[in-house]
Amino acid sequence: MAEDLLKTPKDGEDLQPLERLPSSYRPMRKFHLDGGQDRQYQQQFGDMYFYRLAMLKPAIEQVASDAWGDFEVSKDQIGDEKALHKDRVLSVRQGELCWVTGTIYLDMPLKPNILEDISKDAWIVAPPPREKYLSPSGQDQIMLEDESGRLRLVGTLLQQVLLVTGCIVAVIGTENSSGEFEVLDLKVADIPRQPQRWELDDSDAALANGTSNKRRKSDHHGQATGGIVAIVSGLEITGEEDDGLSLDLLAEYLLGEAGGAAEREEAAKISRLIVAGNSIGRPTVKADADEQVTKKAVKKYGYDASAYNPAPTAHLDNFMATLLPSLPVTLIPGESDPASVALPQQPIHPAMLPRSKNYGSPPTSKQAGWFDTTTNPWEGDIDGWRFMGNGGQPINDIFKYVEGDDRLDMMENVIRWRIGAPTAPDTLWCYPYQDQEPFVMEEAPHVYFVGNQPKYDSTVIEGPLGQTVRLIAVPKFKETGEIVLLSTDTLEPEILKIVLFEGS
Repeated sequence: MAEDLLKTPKDGEDLQPLERLPSSYRPMRKFHLDGGQDRQYQQQFGDMYFYRLAMLKPAIEQVASDAWGDFEVSKDQIGDEKALHKDRVLSVRQGELCWVTGTIYLDMPLKPNILEDISKDAWIVAPPPREKYLSPSGQDQIMLEDESGRLRLVGTLLQQVLLVTGCIVAVIGTENSSGEFEVLDLKVADIPRQPQRWELDDSDAALANGTSNKRRKSDHHGQATGGIVAIVSGLEITGEEDDGLSLDLLAEYLLGEAGGAAEREEAAKISRLIVAGNSIGRPTVKADADEQVTKKAVKKYGYDASAYNPAPTAHLDNFMATLLPSLPVTLIPGESDPASVALPQQPIHPAMLPRSKNYGSPPTSKQAGWFDTTTNPWEGDIDGWRFMGNGGQPINDIFKYVEGDDRLDMMENVIRWRIGAPTAPDTLWCYPYQDQEPFVMEEAPHVYFVGNQPKYDSTVIEGPLGQTVRLIAVPKFKETGEIVLLSTDTLEPEILKIVLFEGS
């Protein structure tokens, strides 16, 4: 590699410029909210739970019926008795073997409680956020609820499965004399139907010109593009000096300006960059907190330079504007980015990125531009594969409910529950939907990535009908210097690490 740098070309050597591989990109606007007066926040969150249960109940009951249709318990336990199906939680009777479907609710004393926060009017400083909601004294309780009521679940099986508030399950067992339901087994909806590769493009083409899907799929079958999708998260640009070198090296690699001929050819295969949240670092308030409170003058126009630092967004805009002439970018907001706090986070406003916005689509256009500022979570098709990802908040919130730190296990359960953000709206802020629940997965993705995780990890999970989902935990670039490179031919990921050596 070193010998290729600053080397004069040989006589007669024809140096052809490298062309970046193109890719097919079809974002799905599933999580975009209506603007203006159509976006209301007065409604209650309970409708989301009822709608979620109504959507997933048929699928879960089908799984449970297939598994427990002939379920019997021997005489050694409660006698020869066949399991009965109960439509409602409160229809369960003591001593009767039955199974019922409902929503899990974890009653945890250490969980945030808005009613308690309001009642405590003497807060001087807000308490620090908890790393875990688990009670060390064992006060946590697992409930199963539906529109009729709530039932407490007990049993050793519950210690072996991952459960959080908001997931929908079916349980089989009996109610004991204490009114608790002793669980013998538990079922979830499992991985939903998975679309075939290129299915979305083929369906649109068939509607447009009458070409059959079978014929259209033959055009793509066996076609190897050789493309790569790069996924990075946690850039955490602060506008300070320590941002510059690592971002410059990342940009040089993505643009094919780093390394030798082999590295440049590899970079030319990168057909799209996905930035999965937390592009901006935590804001730094310049003025002291007491000084902010005692200020009497209010700035009417522009921004207060003593309280707001525009450097992070300006550096992000410059970084994107450097990449965009050569590389299309999908920008997903994260927890620390200048976007709405509640999920689904809406796209970062184009006014925040004045140079990069020129590569995006017009506000009234439904077509994605070269620069796609999108929502968190996000879902779309790249080279025929269905991608789904987020900036990390759903998995980071599930982490607080469970013991351990197996992020891939949490991600697998999210797919098998068919709920992208199960703990919303309980402990994860979200929009109060009334007549829909977009976090429920109607189709399984081929790739599910989650940004801003402690370390890189990846695996493949399989569904009951042969579905396969590639799970990718994307680490924070600011802390690890790592970026994920995913082949669009095999969906096999690789990790690229940028290391800065200290010293002379």
